[in-house]
Amino acid sequence: MEIVNDPLTGKEVGVVRFSDLKAGIPRRGKVRDVYDLGDELLIYHTDRISAFDVVMPTLIPHKGESLLKLSVYWMEKSRQVFPNHLIGVVDSRTIRVKKAKRIDIEWVVRKYLYGSLWRAYKEGRRNMYGLKFPDGLRMADELPDPVITPTTKADVGHDEEISKEEAIAKGLVDRETWGILEEATLKLYEFYEAEAKRKGIIIPDFKIEFGTVDGELIQIDEPPTHDSARMWSIEHYKPGEPQEKHCLDKEFLRECLRRMGFSGEGQPPKLPQRVIKEISKRCMGAYSVISGVATIRDLQLESVDEIFSP
Repeated sequence: MEIVNDPLTGKEVGVVRFSDLKAGIPRRGKVRDVYDLGDELLIYHTDRISAFDVVMPTLIPHKGESLLKLSVYWMEKSRQVFPNHLIGVVDSRTIRVKKAKRIDIEWVVRKYLYGSLWRAYKEGRRNMYGLKFPDGLRMADELPDPVITPTTKADVGHDEEISKEEAIAKGLVDRETWGILEEATLKLYEFYEAEAKRKGIIIPDFKIEFGTVDGELIQIDEPPTHDSARMWSIEHYKPGEPQEKHCLDKEFLRECLRRMGFSGEGQPPKLPQRVIKEISKRCMGAYSVISGVATIRDLQLESVDEIFSP
């Protein structure tokens, strides 16, 4: 554990780059460390943060604990919709889960035209992920219905878009399993979307993974959090415009990095203290707002433009 200045309180606070549980040697992901216990896993939430598939050198106070709390909140509630891997909470950074055989597809649901989908659309692409998108849409426009835009699941490097027929042809899933998981993905999104809207939050997109345990399909990885989904304020939502000022997700970090001249190539920069503060607010805020403890207004968020204005 490292001791740093807490940008929110000005006091000293502990942050964790690497876990050191007495449970063997972990597999270190971008932001979480995973310990294999045989039939179960321990998942430890560090304070690392990544963007553009690159881990930043700067740690974010309160990030790991906040992501754990929101993940547990969602998984306990969403079991009524589809089973998941959560067994229980070990401590403020660690959960115990069932060890599943992962299906190597990342299921991405989108209800709004944003992020990489918007950038491809703006460049003129209309056929993506086996889907046809109409002309005349704006950034952040709501789509008529949620669409699934799946990708391959890569442990190293970038995930790549894949269609239903390609996934079946590659043997990643059979046709029946695809149908089950497609339905489960949409049902889970509907659940998350409805829950979030009651708290004043739009979930325009999120990603999810599935696996099998003794032949049973279950949700694995993480539900919508600061790292895995976009979260916008309903009160401040404006179609046709960027949504980063009042977002509770990682797109704020990505836009800050673009302003700093980094988009994934070369050495990632150290994050300025003001940026760290806003990311920490958003990580903690995602849990506090979704759980009903606070509102977006309570967080007093700063925008990217405010931080980088001359």
